[in-house]
Amino acid sequence: MTQNTGRMAARMDHVAMSPTMKGTIEAQRLRREGADVVDLGAGEPDFPTPAHICAAGQAAIDAQRTKYTANMGTLELREAVAARYRTDYGVEYAPEDIVITAGGKQALFHAAMGLFGPGDDVVTHAPGWPTIVEQIKVVGARPVVARTQAEKGFALTADLLLSSLTPGTRGMVINSPGNPTGALMSEGDARVVAAEAAKRDLWVVVDLCYERLIYDEVPHNLPAIFGEALRDRLILAGSASKAYAMTGWRLGWVMGPRVFAKGASALQSHTTSNASSISQYAALEALTGPQQCVTDMLLEYQRRRDQALAWLAEEPRIRCSVPQGAFYVFPDVSEFLSPDGLRTSADFCDALLAEEHVVTTPGEAFDAPGFLRLSYATSLERLREGLTRMIRFARKHAPK
Repeated sequence: MTQNTGRMAARMDHVAMSPTMKGTIEAQRLRREGADVVDLGAGEPDFPTPAHICAAGQAAIDAQRTKYTANMGTLELREAVAARYRTDYGVEYAPEDIVITAGGKQALFHAAMGLFGPGDDVVTHAPGWPTIVEQIKVVGARPVVARTQAEKGFALTADLLLSSLTPGTRGMVINSPGNPTGALMSEGDARVVAAEAAKRDLWVVVDLCYERLIYDEVPHNLPAIFGEALRDRLILAGSASKAYAMTGWRLGWVMGPRVFAKGASALQSHTTSNASSISQYAALEALTGPQQCVTDMLLEYQRRRDQALAWLAEEPRIRCSVPQGAFYVFPDVSEFLSPDGLRTSADFCDALLAEEHVVTTPGEAFDAPGFLRLSYATSLERLREGLTRMIRFARKHAPK
């Protein structure tokens, strides 16, 4: 008889806690002690959820729409998601091809669970959102990471992705705009990748959670480009969290071939059952109601991005590419690291929080040592204060 030693299942050896939460937890402690903390670590909008969306959620509560919905989500919301993608991208999905999820993470988890497993290689990219790699590992597959380059703006190119393919590759997961870099995959590179993926019968999962936060009107119709080449092997993951400032509502969606949607719905029936009913009615208003709130937030993010880059440029030893989307800058602080001082960007972040009370996220969290993720999802006043403190700190600790 095997002795029970209290050990967790073997799959738990391959998954780590999200590293982006460490700074948030320490910042909460410092605030309780009365410290003036500037939080540049937040991975969520600082804007309130727009009033008309909140009103729809409240109306759902008042109408007692508080029961289970279909596992796939309400028909009305799935129709609204289909209509939004038809309007934005010119692609056609039926409600039966769409599953409403408890946020973008669950959408991507359904994709990982439904498509990949032991013996599969799955190509993704770094610097990248750690959840993607962790989900690939937890389902028993092997992540193969294509490394983008700072000097090229972290551009996710076809050459990088295709050179990472192995004989065991079953699919790839693409995040564009990317977290933490704000980089995009160009439409030209997407066409090349789509053609090769179709030739090899690979699955392609596209994480579009920041899809409404792209600056300078850069063309970015990945759903149509990939859909033309491999519609029956394409999964799209989206979310209301970033575009509509609805992170706490936990509402996302995943769409793809109907056989996949049926499987994702079955999986969801044994996990969360369905996304929150109230959140679904709020998201219905978000997708079908006035969209000016999205435009207003995007314009303000762009103003903050441009100002953050200008302020960072005051210290020439901090190098930073220009993000094309999302709400982060990802500067290189490696010139301030040394064997005799701050050895890593994680050390830099920890000391910056302790000495100057500024929350940032180290590049190690995104498989990119030497960098920091700074969120500009905060007011210009607090952004200026946080960057002033950070530059002061960096100069103080610069190697002699």
